Amino acid sequence: IMAEPITIYKLTILNMLDLVDYPLTGTQILNFFLEQDYTDYFKVQQVLNELTDAGLIIPESTHSNTVYTITESGRSTLLLLRSKLTDAIEHDTIAFLKKNGQTLRISNSLLADYRRTPDDDYAVRCQLLVRGRKRIDLTLIAASREQAEIICNNWKKQNEDVYAYLMDILMR
Repeated sequence: IMAEPITIYKLTILNMLDLVDYPLTGTQILNFFLEQDYTDYFKVQQVLNELTDAGLIIPESTHSNTVYTITESGRSTLLLLRSKLTDAIEHDTIAFLKKNGQTLRISNSLLADYRRTPDDDYAVRCQLLVRGRKRIDLTLIAASREQAEIICNNWKKQNEDVYAYLMDILMR
């Protein structure tokens, strides 16, 4: 018997998150569904919310987007129900991840976010993850929201230089 489309969408997202060793953004997940013409924005949002509510995925929000990772219960659920995914969906998922893998990995390995502090400054947190593990986790204080946003944007462009510079200075 064919599973309900909503169930297939849920299993597809769990499968995507299980196949990668880094989180995926909601936009990246949505792009997969739109590229394949599987469903629309609203259905993907509904499925992400239901998976989150069920504790099968964990969302982590920053000022610019939300990334999702699969939980252990998500993996168990996928293991139990994976047979409901067709070979075609599995093939499409793997092809999408192969085609976009490098871009997906890079954009999800560089995290930059900021929050307001009790002193009315902005704490800017810059992270570099390699294979899901933190290589650098740096928090800076910025005087304004504009400075915080500039730091976040520049971190994405200059993280390698910053990392190399810090290592050089600290290893002397």
